[in-house]
Amino acid sequence: MIDIDLIRERPDILRESGEKRGQEFRIDEAIDLDRRRRSTITEIDNLRAKRNDVSRELGKTSDKPQELIEEMRAVGSKIKILESDEKRLAENLDSILLDIPNVPSDTSPVGQDESKNVVVRTIGEAPSFSFEPRPHWEIGEELGIIDFQSGVKLSQSRFYVLKGKGATLQRAVISWMLDLHVKNHNYVELYLPFMVNRETVKGSSHLPHFEENMYHDEEDDLFMVPTAEAPITGLFRDEIIDESDLPLRYVSHTPCWRREKFSAGRDTRGIKRVHQFDKVEMYKFVKPESSNEELEKLVKDAERVCEILKIPHRVLELCTGDLGFAASKSYDVEMWASGTSEWLEVSSCSNCTDFQSRRSAIRYRPESGGRPRFLHTLNGSGLAVPRVLIAILENYQQEDGSVVVPEVLRPLTGFDKISAGS
Repeated sequence: MIDIDLIRERPDILRESGEKRGQEFRIDEAIDLDRRRRSTITEIDNLRAKRNDVSRELGKTSDKPQELIEEMRAVGSKIKILESDEKRLAENLDSILLDIPNVPSDTSPVGQDESKNVVVRTIGEAPSFSFEPRPHWEIGEELGIIDFQSGVKLSQSRFYVLKGKGATLQRAVISWMLDLHVKNHNYVELYLPFMVNRETVKGSSHLPHFEENMYHDEEDDLFMVPTAEAPITGLFRDEIIDESDLPLRYVSHTPCWRREKFSAGRDTRGIKRVHQFDKVEMYKFVKPESSNEELEKLVKDAERVCEILKIPHRVLELCTGDLGFAASKSYDVEMWASGTSEWLEVSSCSNCTDFQSRRSAIRYRPESGGRPRFLHTLNGSGLAVPRVLIAILENYQQEDGSVVVPEVLRPLTGFDKISAGS
């Protein structure tokens, strides 16, 4: 959530943010609601003070004027009316503030859409083939490791079943990525609930903005996690962390659920954009002054997965119009897929500054003393599993239809190649 002081003192920053993101925010309405709410609070406080003063005076005498008593009853009724007004104003203001995204970093490229994203670096060369490389959905079906028809039969379109060595390969990718981030990058592994309550997804900023794209159990008011970012953010909701404990770095594997109501076209074929997918998520709680440095490290940790798998990748710095709702600055890591001849986003690494910590009331206590401060949060995929599988199948495919398993994964799979009927 944005700092309320921006509404009160620097609304120009939010107007500029809207221009950079290509959006319009209800700034003037928020300013008016905040002014009226504070005026109402002042009136309530004055009436309460008056009532308290009169009550003290009445307590000193046995002769209690009926007229004064009636006046105080009227004051009490007025306070109740004003309290109801203040609550309504606060709720209306809150609904506006919750719908305003984070302010883009001054260093983020300005642009209205993804066409203005900046390629920071490209690592590796696209593999060359002596044959026409095929897309992963053809490879997977012919090898018998991806079953799309069963996914539709069991659920609906854009669900799928992994079979045999396909399921084993996915399990190996997940285990290896977790081990890499824990042992080499110093993250602490978490096992998290796959369903979370409303306050958790509100605090991570997935609500109310993305509610239509989330799976929801109405009876218990629980949401299937859109990403591990949501429950990890909620770990320290309404808590104060000691500065000496920072930074905190976590990694977790979860399935992720998204309704994908607004996606269509060629992205819906295969396993690129589906309703249920697995992801390894990296997350950091850090001091504000170190968050930019920690973001660069986060990107490097995501890139390392690509490098070890020997799959070409590139890093894009996202422009202001392509930033996520909670992000102030973001980089995308994309793997090359030879069969579809496209770059696949496998990680989006973001510095959310104090946006999520304000919504979740997560602060840290400075060692030097003073009031607790809001910390900064960062997140990034490490990586999104289906798209890693796509890159492996399409870049490691062979002319005979088989797929070679990347060397680093072979100790976990127990095989070095996937062939038809194997």
